[in-house]
Amino acid sequence: MTPPARTQAAIELLDRIVAAAAEGGAAADTLIGRYFADRRYAGSKDRRAVRELVYRAVRRCGERPAGGRAAMLAVAGEDVGLAATFDGSAHGPEPIGADESAAEVGLAPVWLTELLRASGIDEGELPALVDRAPLDLRVNRLRAEPAEIATRLEGAEAVAGLPDALRLPAGTDVAALSGLVEVQDAGSQAVTLATLACPGERVVDLCAGGGGKTLALAAMMAGEGTVLACDTDRGRLQRLPPRAERAGVTIVETRLLNPNREMEMLPEWRGAADVVLVDAPCSGTGTWRRNPEARWRLTPERLERLVALQAHLLEVAAELVRPGGALVHVVCSLLDGEGRGQVATFLAAHPGWTAERPSVGFGRAHGLGLRLTPAHDGTDGFFVARLKRPC
Repeated sequence: MTPPARTQAAIELLDRIVAAAAEGGAAADTLIGRYFADRRYAGSKDRRAVRELVYRAVRRCGERPAGGRAAMLAVAGEDVGLAATFDGSAHGPEPIGADESAAEVGLAPVWLTELLRASGIDEGELPALVDRAPLDLRVNRLRAEPAEIATRLEGAEAVAGLPDALRLPAGTDVAALSGLVEVQDAGSQAVTLATLACPGERVVDLCAGGGGKTLALAAMMAGEGTVLACDTDRGRLQRLPPRAERAGVTIVETRLLNPNREMEMLPEWRGAADVVLVDAPCSGTGTWRRNPEARWRLTPERLERLVALQAHLLEVAAELVRPGGALVHVVCSLLDGEGRGQVATFLAAHPGWTAERPSVGFGRAHGLGLRLTPAHDGTDGFFVARLKRPC
């Protein structure tokens, strides 16, 4: 592909990504994969170059742009070489018109930026929210040792404070290590430590999804005890058993729950769990480094629904915790309404419950919990709080 053809391909992909963001369609990575599956002629260098252009444009446009061309023009306005590819050649984009408008450059939609500032994210930390993220791994100690895995991966570095974590350059291929490692952000690994899960305990991962934190819990427990992995999404939950088998994990049980009727499937777990982890569905404002188009998907209405869902899940979790046990609330969000505010609301409604600020080697005190940010911790953004039920 010529440079103009690469630019045109990026514009076409951006058109699809913008439309999907507006309509709740597939993620950018999925759309890029589909695009090139239909274009086998594009070599690996072409695919890489187009992908870089796409994400460069997504990161530069805070508000959802009108379309792919407007998004790419925002980048071209800062890059003379890229602007030159708008040459009207056979497979390239049409020349830039004298009065043609580019998408607005920015961090995020204005309403979201204001919420971040109101939640205590200062100006100096904002740009890091959309930087490119490294590739972090969690070494599965049930099957391997970090030092051994590090010798097999060029550029692998230990992550201070996380003995099972390795950091690699973005794009490193780790498929050959399936079962020995899990791709998991260092921040995600750190907040899981807030559970203090121990061998022999009964632990519930209430929003397990595909099971990243479930498998980390099983490793923390050295394969002894029980981890009940729950979710209301059958497709996501079905991905967990094969991952557990590859990882040599035998203490995980899965259970599909009905939304808003979760306790119907959990009667024997009422008041029986040593720890309940609520890795709640959230805005994902802490994960923009990996999913920058998520800024275009969130609306005030969707955020309001997510906050209500989180509050509901905390109520469900509270019923499962045994006297003296713990509830750990985690969101990959930097918004106080989903983190600090949720915890304050929960404690006000549950006399006797107390907050026990976690110590995970990352983050800063925020409200009654900890907050991790890309700028301060070099991880995705998270809020985590550990809540104790009275004996």
